[in-house]
Amino acid sequence: MALKKRIIVVGAGSIGKRHARLLSKRNDVSVELCDPDQNALDEAQEALGMMVTHNSFEDMLSTEPDMVLIASPHQLHVQQTVRALEAGAQVLCEKPMSDKLASAATVLKSLKETDRILSYGFSNHFNPGMIRIKEAIDKGLLGDIQYIHFHIGTYGTLVNSRSRYQEKTEGALLMDYVHQPDLLYWILGKNPIGVSAVGSSGGKMPLKASPDAITLLLDYDDTITASIHLNYLQYPDRYHCEFVGTKGWIYYDLSGNIMQYGDAHKESVRSETIHFERDSIYEAEHQAFLDAVAGKRSIESPANEAIQSIVVLEAALKSWKTKTRVTLEHI
Repeated sequence: MALKKRIIVVGAGSIGKRHARLLSKRNDVSVELCDPDQNALDEAQEALGMMVTHNSFEDMLSTEPDMVLIASPHQLHVQQTVRALEAGAQVLCEKPMSDKLASAATVLKSLKETDRILSYGFSNHFNPGMIRIKEAIDKGLLGDIQYIHFHIGTYGTLVNSRSRYQEKTEGALLMDYVHQPDLLYWILGKNPIGVSAVGSSGGKMPLKASPDAITLLLDYDDTITASIHLNYLQYPDRYHCEFVGTKGWIYYDLSGNIMQYGDAHKESVRSETIHFERDSIYEAEHQAFLDAVAGKRSIESPANEAIQSIVVLEAALKSWKTKTRVTLEHI
């Protein structure tokens, strides 16, 4: 019987434990955990069951794992991704690609020197509702898209953060929710050309970030405009998006999994519930990565696409600080 491929999850925080739990259910991989914090490893094993663990990232790489799933703090993503690729591992890295555009660009250079697979964990690509929206736009059912809006209000993210890094890291809100610029690129197939951002800090909440609320206005080289509002203030969390075209619109409440459809030629609005379990999104992400490693499909979120969201992130931070529109220069 063939030996199972070894996949090592780096980072024993909430997202790392979710990845490890779901991968442990598979019969084709052997899951191990890596984290410098022994207490975090002990807690993970208490929740997930006994598994091989590693306290040192470099020592872990010396064991020559087949695959590495990086779910460590954002500032470690680039360094650990490059080292894992150099060690010969196939890599799935959680978003964001990096906390800085300059360091993210080094990953593209490193990739040219390896034949390894590298994909990024933009799990919303596997959300059934987002897939339905993308398909509707691709088929022209909404006509020409004119406006897109995302709203994420999530004080819950701060509540559930093990490291509380958001209080110490400027722009953590944008890093945690870089999903939205990525979704715009994934759905539209194009980049914005400019971003204007306004934000605020200092809300009287027990847990804080800088900024703790920010709104981005993105303009394109045609008639499309898009806005993204993010805040670490709302609880319970709120997450919805809207896509408006010349033939109709779609509103998707991701908190309640309700999707509404408007047709420019009808007065009524059609609604439906999108049924799925959150775990299924990550399971689909794992399968896509493993299939890419096996040569059965293309990489879902390759580095050259993942970096586009970092371009938007960095420009948005600059716009917020300078109070000016920033022109985007995509890589």
